[in-house]
Amino acid sequence: MSVRKKYSASFKTEVVLEMLREEKSISQISSECGVHITQLNRWKKQALEGMPELFADGHKETEVIRAGYEKQLQDLYAKIGQLTTQLDWLKKKAGI
Repeated sequence: MSVRKKYSASFKTEVVLEMLREEKSISQISSECGVHITQLNRWKKQALEGMPELFADGHKETEVIRAGYEKQLQDLYAKIGQLTTQLDWLKKKAGI
């Protein structure tokens, strides 16, 4: 049974950029990198399909999520403060 190779994202990026430059043929790049042509074409297709998302307004979504987390964090800190105050009051009333 053969061991499956795993390539880093930076390696894939370099290879796809080299393919997009079109200075060498895909078969030349394949032989230099030791990656099958079919895999190179998949990486290129994946890169080209993902490019529009880079320029989309995805930052707005992350800002909304971040704001939600910050509000939740503030609510939790407020609850901790409330519970601490109640605990102190109970300790005082119980004479502890």
